[in-house]
Amino acid sequence: MAFDVRVYNIVILGFAFMAVFTAFQTTGIIEQTVINSIKNDSQAHNETDTKSANGYYSLCIVYSVFAAANWIAPSIVTAIGPRLAMFLSAIVYTGFIAVFLKLKAWALYMMSAILGLAAAVIWTAQGNYLTLNSDKETMPRNSGLFWAMFQCSYLFGNLLIYFEFQGQEYIKADVRTTVYTILTVVCGVGVLLFLLLKKPPDTEMHSVNEDSGEGDPEGPLHSIKRAFQLFKMKEMVLLEICFFYTGLELTFFSGVFGTCVGNVVHFGNNAESYIGICGILIGAGEVVGGASFGIFGSKTIKFGRDPIILLGYIVHMAAFYLCFLNFPGNSPVEKSDAATYITPVAGIAFACAFLLGFGDSCFNTQIYSILGSLFARDSAAVFALYKFTQSTAAAAAFFYSSELLLEWQLLIMVVFGTIGTLSFFIVEWGIKASPSHLGYNKI
Repeated sequence: MAFDVRVYNIVILGFAFMAVFTAFQTTGIIEQTVINSIKNDSQAHNETDTKSANGYYSLCIVYSVFAAANWIAPSIVTAIGPRLAMFLSAIVYTGFIAVFLKLKAWALYMMSAILGLAAAVIWTAQGNYLTLNSDKETMPRNSGLFWAMFQCSYLFGNLLIYFEFQGQEYIKADVRTTVYTILTVVCGVGVLLFLLLKKPPDTEMHSVNEDSGEGDPEGPLHSIKRAFQLFKMKEMVLLEICFFYTGLELTFFSGVFGTCVGNVVHFGNNAESYIGICGILIGAGEVVGGASFGIFGSKTIKFGRDPIILLGYIVHMAAFYLCFLNFPGNSPVEKSDAATYITPVAGIAFACAFLLGFGDSCFNTQIYSILGSLFARDSAAVFALYKFTQSTAAAAAFFYSSELLLEWQLLIMVVFGTIGTLSFFIVEWGIKASPSHLGYNKI
């Protein structure tokens, strides 16, 4: 079989993101728990400036800057190319993880802001690079393959957390040092993997010149203009509601859910290690969904993307209901033994974790597929808009996560999940009914 550079690039891209986000996503899940442990460690508290540190606020800063930076990210990617953009951004991720080796509040918040910019660039570049290496037939397969590999990051990082955090009510300093040393090294490996990416061959779905902005005669500023044009388009406005929902549920499963598990007093001293199990199961759900829709992408695309989105919606609603029954209302912010509708059961928490991951893969793989197919010639701009909307929602959700009881957070996700699913259906049905009359063709 002849060597296919596009398949090679997708695989290396998947491994690189797997390594970088093994470090970052694991950090996000345990960030508030670790900061609480540092504050309860009198020796560490005396040695480090952590009094004003807050994991939710840190992630709120990340996603707030992420949202704003998405408007300039296409210009950056256009100017320097997606490969260099991803490499430089991954270096910033490594620096953010390293901050936790000697945590200081000012350094945490400063790196959170810088990371927000890097996140906008790396995800815009990723969407563009994925499109450059795909065509209309291979886009569903490639998006599913990438998603499955990328989400393996939940498996490895949280396996580490499970073994290191066992039997600890609060995470000791030596354990924190071990965990963050390993995560920093793993993230560094991801940085090096980006150097192995090759220039993709020309395809019908290219949009940005791979090495510079020379392929766009109007230059990087044109990307911002195109982003604003697309932002107001009917189909994009409808999809943005779905994007917004993915940001809300991203916040929940990547930060709030693990904190809730660790704060359930009924789970005893194993509660902290259960965070690791839940993280693994979130990743398992992501991988199963991504791999299924990747392997069978050529078959499922015949029935459209809406059945998979509907499946994701049903799965998420079931998970939210189980969380409502199983967790105390104040568990997102503090240790709690408050009354719940049922006696808290670890097995239910584990099932919710898998459902949250699987449902998220349903939404994201189909969003990647519809954007890569419908907006192929503006992939950098549309993926930036996707991440802008998603990260805006995530920033808002991380901000209110430290204030609202769990039931109100779940209600917000149910409302936006319902509206976002219906909005996606409208766009998908429009494509099936009259693909040549979409608003995209008029701008």
